Amino acid sequence: MESVVSSCYRCVEKTRMVKYGRSKSGKPRLLCKQCGKTQVSHFSYKAYEKEVNERIVTLTKEGLGIRSTARILHISAATVLKRLLSIAAGLKRPPIRKGRTYEVDELCTFVGNKTKTVWVTYALDRHSRCVAGFYLGPRTNHTLNAVLKTLNYADARSIYTDGLRNYHFLIPKQLHKSTRYGTNRIERMNLSLRTHLKRLSRRTICFSRNRSLLWAVLAIYFWG
Repeated sequence: MESVVSSCYRCVEKTRMVKYGRSKSGKPRLLCKQCGKTQVSHFSYKAYEKEVNERIVTLTKEGLGIRSTARILHISAATVLKRLLSIAAGLKRPPIRKGRTYEVDELCTFVGNKTKTVWVTYALDRHSRCVAGFYLGPRTNHTLNAVLKTLNYADARSIYTDGLRNYHFLIPKQLHKSTRYGTNRIERMNLSLRTHLKRLSRRTICFSRNRSLLWAVLAIYFWG
């Protein structure tokens, strides 16, 4: 087998590749001597390039939809959907610091159609502007408490919310604060979310078709 100057995209270190026949489409196929896997010499489908995932994350944060991203990257919309879910599943939530001040608020959007409303409840660290956690669901105590439990584990110093009555029953009085301008930072984050994510914009025909995709896009925006 003849050696070829190339590198395996699976191996970190540079390895020696040898010719290993041809693929079904007639492209030359190479064999890696280190991992034993084969690959074609060059890819014609853009989805196999290394930088595709990074480009999908960047375009998603800049407000492009699924089809717009697919057109720019010259890949299929189904590939963009699968990549968004896989990227979000591989993200690690940043560690939550204890004894910090948080702001909690809800954001209304749609999933499936304009008659099915879903609330995005999330907590924002007032100092670092990092999102400690978020949850999707109706505007009920169960949805709100899913986020507030995270803050309880973090030993929050204080929690600022708006005038929603549910918070008075879910947050201890010594921690809960509902003052004027107390949620300015998270309200500004709401504006950024509606500006940067096309599916959260007001008065638009763009919205998520299912809840798992909405969760993936938010996770990428918050922690990607």
